[in-house]
Formats: sequence, C-alpha cells, structure tokens
Amino acid sequence: MAKIARRFISLALLTLVSSASVSAANTKLCAIYPHLKDSYWLSVNYGMVKESEKQGLQLKVLESGGYPNLDRQKKQIEQCAQWEADAIILGTVSPSAYIDDLGTHSQGIPVFATVNHLIVSGEQKQYLKGVVGVDWYWMGFKAGKYLADKHPKGSGKANVALLAGPKHSGGTKPVIAGFKEAIINSDVIITQTKWADNDKELQRNLVQEVIESNQVSYIVGSAVAIEAAISEIRVANQQQIIGLVSTYLSHGVYRGLIRNKVEFATSDKMVLQGQLSVLQASHYLNNQPYQYDEAPKIEVLTPSNIDQNIISQSLSPSGYRPTFSVSPD
Repeated sequence: MAKIARRFISLALLTLVSSASVSAANTKLCAIYPHLKDSYWLSVNYGMVKESEKQGLQLKVLESGGYPNLDRQKKQIEQCAQWEADAIILGTVSPSAYIDDLGTHSQGIPVFATVNHLIVSGEQKQYLKGVVGVDWYWMGFKAGKYLADKHPKGSGKANVALLAGPKHSGGTKPVIAGFKEAIINSDVIITQTKWADNDKELQRNLVQEVIESNQVSYIVGSAVAIEAAISEIRVANQQQIIGLVSTYLSHGVYRGLIRNKVEFATSDKMVLQGQLSVLQASHYLNNQPYQYDEAPKIEVLTPSNIDQNIISQSLSPSGYRPTFSVSPD
C-alpha cells in the first residue's frame, strides 16, 4: 500500500512541478548514460531533455559507450565536475563501480542515480541524493510469470533461450533471478543462457546460434536481442516455432507487439524515469521536498494489451535523435 501511495504522489508531483514555472536558468545538470546504443536510453534522454526544457535548466549529456567502459565513465564524472555541474545524474555501468569513491570522482557534487542500481558505502551515501529506477528482478519475474501461466506444470516442456544482455550490467542478474523464480512451478525450462553487450550485431550472432540449435520454443531477452530475433526468425522461417518475450520495451519491440511478432514485453517507463531524475535534482538544488527513491510502476504489454499512455511514458517520439545539451531560453 505504501508503494502504491508513493507512486501516486510521484506522478502527482511530476504533473504539478512540470506545470510550474521554475526560475533556474543558472542550474547546470550533467547526465551520464552507460550508452546510447538502443532506444531504451534514447527514451531516458528524451525524458530528461523534455523536463529540463520545461524547468529552464541547463543540461549536458555524456554517454560511456557501453557497460565495459568503467574507466571512461569515471573520467566523464570528473568532466562533469570540471564543467562545474550543480548535480550529476548517473546511469552507472556497474552497480558496485563507485562503492568507495563516488565523492572522489564527483568532487563532492551531489549525485542522483538513474535507472541502474548504484551501491555505495555508508561513508559515500552523503554524495548520493536520490535514486530513480525499478527493481529489475520484477521485470524478469513478470516475463517469467507470463510463460509460467502459459505452460503450467504438466502441460509439456517449453524450452527457453535466455539472452539477458551484458553480464556485468546493473539489471541483468536481477532479471535472470526474477525470471527463474517465476518459472519454478511450471514446465518452462531454460536450456541456454547467452551473454553479450547490447550491441545489435553481437545480439544477432547469439540469436543465430539459438536458431541453429533447433532446441527452443522461446527466446527471452533484452530488447536489443528481441529486435534482432524478429528479423532472424523470419529469415529462418521459424515464426510459428519460436516465440519472443522481451524483458523491457524499445521502439522495435513495440512495433513487434503491434504486428504480433513479439508476444510480451515489460515497460519501466523510461521517459518518465528521465523526467523524475531531472525533477529530483531540481528539487534538491532548490531546497524543495522530493522523494529520495522513485520507482514507476512496471507495466506489461501484449499485442492485445497496449495502453498508449504507457507508451508515451516509455518511448521517445518517432524520429527523435539523442540530444546532448539543453540551454535555457
């Protein structure tokens, strides 16, 4: 009940503040993403840009080029400090990357974690001023529950290839844990687990390996993997044999749902998360009340259940391109 109440308060706060005119022309926010290789972080970017423009804030955006690039991201945090940012919004490349040195890299500038889980020591908590993001365990759990309900115990084995994404990213392992928990009392069996960065060609290679094995009824994976799988199973003429389940939403997955090429996807409302992160930082810097831990409701989507309000809070508009800076009028 507390989580539900918090969710309604968060959405009400977003609506209220978004409609207000906040004088913050001199406020400088520096946002860092793990990458902009897929439309997930593109949609987060859209939300941040949209809210920064509403609030009249200055926004600088950096992207680290992928989850393996920890050293590059650390240097980018330092670049934000050199830019004299008032706050840093950080999508970490690894949950444990800054346990003991967040303040060292940020040079004491307040940090707001976005999307990806950020673990810090007790001493470093003074630098972490807010968190936006869902528990990705439940993203995986909801995908697993969908298949478990479809293939209950005794109904016949349903083999799954799990293409979860980068092995060391923030959400990958919780997704797998949640998925495995949801399928315990079902006939869903994970026969393959494959890892790769969220790069289209890397994921395409994994999909091809799965198809060639002739051993699965479903591919469950990241949106990048599922986007690659849509075209690959069509080429292999496996559309009636292999079902596709995505653990998060993207523009390609959305199109797949509309066209009945993807059975199921979850959404953690990426646009909304970008907006909420900007609002957290803005409220903190203006000494306004704010919720330290924001978590949008995780939604489930199927071809017969697509809510356009959820889509608008999840995906950037068609044709939107990454925006790396916003200047107040």
